[in-house]
This record gives sequence, structure tokens and C-alpha cells, in this order.
Amino acid sequence: MLAWLNADQIAIPEIQRPFVWNSAKVRDFIDSLYWGYPVGYIIAWQNPDVRLKDGTTSSGKRVLIDGQQRVTALLAALQGRQVINKDYKQVSIAIAFHPADERFEVRNPAISRDREWIADIARIFAPETRINRLVDEYCEANPGMDKDEIFERMNKLQAIGFNTIGLIDLNHDLDVETVAEIFIRINSKGVTLNAADFAMSKMASSEKYNGHQLRKCIDYFCHLAIAPEAYNQLSNDRSFVTTDYFRKMEWLKDEKEDLYDPSYTDMLRVAFTSEFKRGRLEELVALLSGRNFETRTFEEVIAENSFCRLGEAVKRYMNETNFKRFIMILRSAGFVSASMIRSQNTVNFAYILYLTLHALGVESARIETLVRRWFVMSTLTARYTGSPETAFSVDIRHIDEHGVQSYLDTLEQAELSDAFWNVGLPQQMDTSVASSPYYNVFLASQVKANDKGFLSSDICVRDLLEGQAHIHHIFPKNYLKREGLQRGRYNQIANYVVIQGEINIAIGDTEPAVYFEKLWEQCKTEKNLLWQNKKC
Repeated sequence: MLAWLNADQIAIPEIQRPFVWNSAKVRDFIDSLYWGYPVGYIIAWQNPDVRLKDGTTSSGKRVLIDGQQRVTALLAALQGRQVINKDYKQVSIAIAFHPADERFEVRNPAISRDREWIADIARIFAPETRINRLVDEYCEANPGMDKDEIFERMNKLQAIGFNTIGLIDLNHDLDVETVAEIFIRINSKGVTLNAADFAMSKMASSEKYNGHQLRKCIDYFCHLAIAPEAYNQLSNDRSFVTTDYFRKMEWLKDEKEDLYDPSYTDMLRVAFTSEFKRGRLEELVALLSGRNFETRTFEEVIAENSFCRLGEAVKRYMNETNFKRFIMILRSAGFVSASMIRSQNTVNFAYILYLTLHALGVESARIETLVRRWFVMSTLTARYTGSPETAFSVDIRHIDEHGVQSYLDTLEQAELSDAFWNVGLPQQMDTSVASSPYYNVFLASQVKANDKGFLSSDICVRDLLEGQAHIHHIFPKNYLKREGLQRGRYNQIANYVVIQGEINIAIGDTEPAVYFEKLWEQCKTEKNLLWQNKKC
């Protein structure tokens, strides 16, 4: 297998997913190879015309259909290559080996300092490495080791590179859609593929309706939203840069906003639900396949129409004005930091609502009001944290039937009644989780009201949240501990405030009765009794 990789004979097609394994899983895979445990087959397809992830064609290479995670793990661990993870970040995965114990671990600072570890096994597989010399160096650094035993174990590890992993070659004359179907069926039994993965695979295999470019568009937009610096790299895909999709996302190269960095699942959910008024992504896969839900048949005209509509919906999603105006609405509601948003699906449906109202020609100021109300309501009620697709389906149907204003009024009356404010919300305050949606809405309300930080005369909560906010206990933690309160009692969100660092330090473990008295005295005498800021 390693020989194929070194000879660049393995290619990854567009229907494959990003690398989703974590470092621990790579370690376990290498451990299994070392001990000779079964690691499954890889499935390849030798086709000279299939399109690859970099925009080129396979040109006679073996095209990887199943086994991308394993092959990428080998490249990362044995050759030291960086990989693009699911968050579109370039990462290195270094696996360490302890020859004496025949044990593998993910490299960490402690292992790097420990002479008994080979901190990165990629060193063993480097072309210039000579095992005899490496063993000599290791034994010199670790007196008392059995040199023959260490040689045997390092040689055993190096032999992984020559191991043969089972290969199933698919017939070269299979069409792309058949191979995509094989890919979906196989991977549904591995690391779970969701409906978004199925949809992306379906797009990649459908060049007839320009689906491969649409799939790239979604993938590239999400990549650029997180890493704008990747723009020049993506520009190398010459077939894609000539498309309208690329022109619609070019603005991202200068974008630094990180309040809403969508994944391809987020993007598909918003585009699909806003356009098709459906909430389940399984239905998108069916529509892209030409499914007629009434006759239960498959029709080519439905597939063509579905690809066309989805493409237009994706363009509306990416539209610079739409995207930036939506972010502005979230910020105007007081949510000025990504740390304040704990449910991506709550953001997704708010954007669905924005695009739906915009398509209906609703006046801008009214859109802003309705989207703000909806976002805060769904945050407070955790509306999309349980079964989001079901909630999406229900909400988009009722909005379509009754209108946003009427449906939102009904939801607020039902979900945010006096019982919620008087009983439900106070009960939910019995938590120590600072990322609680209730605490985040409280912070957002402070931002909206332009409130100052706790005991600050000039610095606003907004400034602290956008900079470096400190969470302070109004009744300090150590004071409450001295009073006999347990962790679940002294860490309560009702006891949290956002505060400047220097004020937090000045208060220390002092109880409110003491530090408020000092504050009052400071205000009267202008003597520096508590901190440098003397204004009241």
C-alpha cells in the first residue's frame, strides 16, 4: 500500500468525504497494522476519466472508493504529511512508538521529552533512515535496552510500509453513479454517513446537471468561511474559477467574520429548506435522484429541476449582501461573539427565515425584527437541539401556511408565557454551565442595552465579549466555599457577571458587602481603595 502511495497511484475522487478521523483513531489503526490485526479491505476503481478532488482526472490511477480514512491516516502517520481535517484546517498527526513496551500514543510534549519514545514514527519510514543507525542512537540514549530486541521491534514497525492491505478492484466500465451508490452503501456501515454526506456524493457523481461543480461550491464556500487564506489554493481549480459559483463566493477571501462559519451540512440545510420547504435532507437525496413523492417513481425531469433549484438556493445563501445582513441581524440582537451561540441549527433556521422573507419581498426592517425575535425565541426554548429536522419540517410548513408573524405570535404565547418567565426560567438558572442559552441571552440583552461591564464606568459588555471577557462570581467562589457551599451551589449562572480583568483581580475573594463598601467609599473620597478606575 505504501508503495502505491509513494508512486502516486492512489487518487481520491470528489465523492469522498474530508478526513474525519481524530488522532487517537489514527494511533489505533497503526497499532492494528503493527500487530497484524484485520483492518478491512480498500475498494478502488481504475477509470481514466473520473474527476478528482483537485479538479483533474484520474488518468489511469486507482480511484479510491472506500478506505480514504485509512489511506489518509497512513500518509499522515508514516509520511508526516499534513491533512485537511473536517474543520478545513491543515493539521499534522504524529504517532509515537515505545519500542520496549511495543506501545503507540499520539505525540505530546511529555513524550517528545522522553528518550524512551520514538516521538514520530514518520522518522522510521523516511527514505534516508537506516534502522541499524536508528537503533544504535536509541540504545545509546537508553542504556540497558536489549539492542537485538529493539532492532526487531523497529524492523517490525517499518515492515508496516510493505504490508498488503486487501484490495477490491471495481470493474473499469462501471458508471460514476453506480460507483457513488456503492460508496454510499459501504460507508453507511462505517463511520456513519449522514444525509448531507449522501447528498454531497450524489452531487459529485452527477456531472450531467453540473452537480460536481455544485458540490465543490458548497465545500469551497465552507472552507473559505473558516480559512480565507485558502483562496489562492482554491483558485488553482481552473475549471471551477470560471463558474458563477466561484464569483459568488470571492468576497470571502477578505472576510474575517467568524460569528457563523457553516459546515456543508449547515449550508445544505439552509439552502434546501428555504427553497423546497422541507426539513429532512433524506428528501433532498431523493429529489436529486428524481423521486416523485406522489407516484413513488423516479423521473429525470425532477432530478434536473431539483439540481437547478438547489443551485439557485446555494447562490442566494452565498450572496454577500444576504450573508452579511443576516450576520448584522444576529449582532443587532446582542449576539456579538461565536461563544454565545451554542446551537448551529438555531442559526441555520434563522437564516432560512431570513431568506424566506427576503424572497417574499418583505421590507428589510420587518425582516430584521422577525428574524431577531425568532432567533431569541428558539434559543430560549432550545427549539432545534433535540430533533432539528423534525422541527425544521414543522416550522417551515406552518410558516408557509400561516405566515411568519401569526405563527411566531402563537409560538411566543405558548413557549414564552408567564409560566416560563416566572417558573421555568428560574428553574433553568440552577446550572453552572456558563454556555447556557439562558445566560447567553442575558449577555445579549446587556449588549443590546449597551450596558457596562460589572462595576465598570466606561467599558461595555460588548467590548468585553468581543475582546477578553472574565466571568466573575458576584459572591466569590472561595468565599462561598468557606461558607460551606458545594460546587453545584457556588457555580450558578445567576452568580456570574462579565467583568474587566483588573477589577476581577482587585475584588479577589472579597464578599460583596466588603467590596461594595470600598466602592462606595472610593466614589465619595476619590481615593484608590479598590482599583485604578475612580469613576462611579
